[in-house]
Amino acid sequence: MTTTLFDKLWQEHEVKTLSERQSLLYVDRIFLHERTGSAALNGLLEHNRVVRRREHAFCTMDHIVDTLPGRGDNTLMPSGRDFIIATRGAAQETGIQLFDIPDPDQGIVHVISPELGIALPGLSLICPDSHTCTLGGLGALAWGVGSTEAEHALATSTLRVTRPKTMRVTFEGALPDSATAKDLILFTIRELSGAGGAGYAIEFAGPAIQALAVEARLTLCNMATELSAFTGLIAPDQKVFEYCNGRPYAPRGVAWDQANTHWHGLQSDEGARFDREHVVDIRALKPQLSWGTSPQHAIDWDGVVPHVIDAPDDATAVAWQRAQDYMGVSGGSHLSDYSVDAAFIGSCTNSRLSDLRLAAEYLSRTGHRVANSVKALCVPGSGQVKRAAEAEGLDEIFRSAGFEWREPGCSMCFFAGGESFGEGVRVASTTNRNFEGRQGLGVRTHIASPLTVVASACAGHLVADTTA
Repeated sequence: MTTTLFDKLWQEHEVKTLSERQSLLYVDRIFLHERTGSAALNGLLEHNRVVRRREHAFCTMDHIVDTLPGRGDNTLMPSGRDFIIATRGAAQETGIQLFDIPDPDQGIVHVISPELGIALPGLSLICPDSHTCTLGGLGALAWGVGSTEAEHALATSTLRVTRPKTMRVTFEGALPDSATAKDLILFTIRELSGAGGAGYAIEFAGPAIQALAVEARLTLCNMATELSAFTGLIAPDQKVFEYCNGRPYAPRGVAWDQANTHWHGLQSDEGARFDREHVVDIRALKPQLSWGTSPQHAIDWDGVVPHVIDAPDDATAVAWQRAQDYMGVSGGSHLSDYSVDAAFIGSCTNSRLSDLRLAAEYLSRTGHRVANSVKALCVPGSGQVKRAAEAEGLDEIFRSAGFEWREPGCSMCFFAGGESFGEGVRVASTTNRNFEGRQGLGVRTHIASPLTVVASACAGHLVADTTA
């Protein structure tokens, strides 16, 4: 019987079938962060429960922690210090591994879990964060949960999960040189809609996927949740195996050989049946830019903002009008007509070393500097990324061009009452969401690739570099 990759992973982790659509799954790894981690851990402590497998539970400081140089427990977020202190205390009391603010391995949860080898092909991994699907880029079964579910998994190593249907999105053609994985996923969301993956686990496939570097695959799967999918997956291959080899939490010796042998079977069988199939032609793919307040509000960088009158239905027309009012854009205009006030390179989507190299290479190649009117930030995704970038001199390239160089963390990917760009500010951003208020009250966020963001920062208006 032929089987999809998702079905194989589900079957390997199924402890018990509870109903036609629900199963009790074994959870291999649990990752927490300080925004919700203390709630899950303190729930255990209040009920005198212990973490069943402490060696498989981890926590980092990333969501609320400041990224300003010289940072400590104090944050710009109201009560942020309380979250940090509470999570630290609960992690210490329960005995799980904490990557605290001074720890050299501290960083964004979805960045440090693969780079440390905590996330690996074939493992099941949960985190109270919707972008946990990032780790499907390694071939892991990874999805976001709530704090109560995290607490249950900490105590039992299991979770009751409703089984999604399966979908395969196959990309036809090669990725053009001027486009990146971020453009690829934005175009996919644009084509399928923000609800196009609801109720599905999506496997991304095709020669263009096989050609992607591992970190680019993580970027692609990161935004599967913006399709409303349960998770995103890419079958692991030799690139992934080489990426995982030698990482701190990866198996070694005989255990590595056994794992590697197993991982080679983690792919959909030829002829495996998916509940839904989509083929997306990317041969003419251009850099993408969002114009509205949903990731599906994306267009080619040189396209025009849609006219509300052209909406396919009344509900869409209302949504488009609200988005255009919030963003201060009008139908029929080009995004290059709009100046930017700020630029942000960071987030769990695009803060890895390859992302920083891409932006820095543009600055070095063109000799451009950030426009005088633009506030530009570069926030590495982890301590490891920051050290590697500094060893290559990327930090000096960014600083010389006018970027602020920050400490690792989520930073201004989302607004929780802390640092913000300011109301009405237009931002070119490598983040994954452009919802109203996502980067601060009244902030207008245009999501794009690192290459498009750095080009826009230097031009002073929204634009893409098509010479890459």
